[in-house]
Amino acid sequence: MPELPEVEITRRGLLPDLVGRKVNAVTCRTPALRYPLPRELDRKIGGRVLREIRRRGKYLLFQFDTGVLLLHLGMSGSVRVVSKSLPPAKHDHVDIAFGSKVFRLRDPRRFGALLWLTGNPEEHALLAVLGMEPLDEAFTPQWLFDQTRGLKAAIKPTLMDSHRVVGVGNIYASESLFRAGIDPRRAAGKISLQRMERLVPAIKETLANAIKAGGSSLRDFIHSDGSSGYFQLEAFVYGREGEPCRVCGKPIRMIRQGQRATFYCPKCQK
Repeated sequence: MPELPEVEITRRGLLPDLVGRKVNAVTCRTPALRYPLPRELDRKIGGRVLREIRRRGKYLLFQFDTGVLLLHLGMSGSVRVVSKSLPPAKHDHVDIAFGSKVFRLRDPRRFGALLWLTGNPEEHALLAVLGMEPLDEAFTPQWLFDQTRGLKAAIKPTLMDSHRVVGVGNIYASESLFRAGIDPRRAAGKISLQRMERLVPAIKETLANAIKAGGSSLRDFIHSDGSSGYFQLEAFVYGREGEPCRVCGKPIRMIRQGQRATFYCPKCQK
């Protein structure tokens, strides 16, 4: 599933081709993804100028004068900006034409979402429950320390809980905890402020490096121009079970936490 870095990269890739341009046509080739597609979307945004594209967690918000088009890429979704002459493929479900350029949404599993919102989008049920943005200045060691007091849950699934912190997916949680030297099994409520002062910068650094590297192309994720990310090639622990730690040489271990694979170094992470 695309996480915060991949969604942010997608947003940045779309900006030059779409923002400030008028919608010429909308084509929907399926009635629904995870939810029904907006009715009469062509009427809602046709002839309208796209003012900006924002990100909230793993959602993209396309701002028009008449409302907001909310996009979630689901498990296998991706978007590309293509020429209007390029024929759609089997799983290309939505086209939004901006002159000679077409915003094309592909979603083989159809677990994504494309919704039309009016009013304050932050009050929508999908967004209102989201937690802190980890790249915001307000995401500090003290904040995370205060939020985790009394929690018995392990720190890794806590970081992946979008009701607390958004967008820190599986690969980035594992990598951040390695950089901070924290065992992913440690109870979140027992991690000291001193350790949080290592963990929070590690999360920010990991996400920033992932964005710089173009994200992680593990399965279906591609950029809006069709290229791939390579952050997974730089991983210290993720996907490296049995391989030597890049720091101490001990074999990387893999365990299951909440049905997700967790990778860590038993020597570097305590």
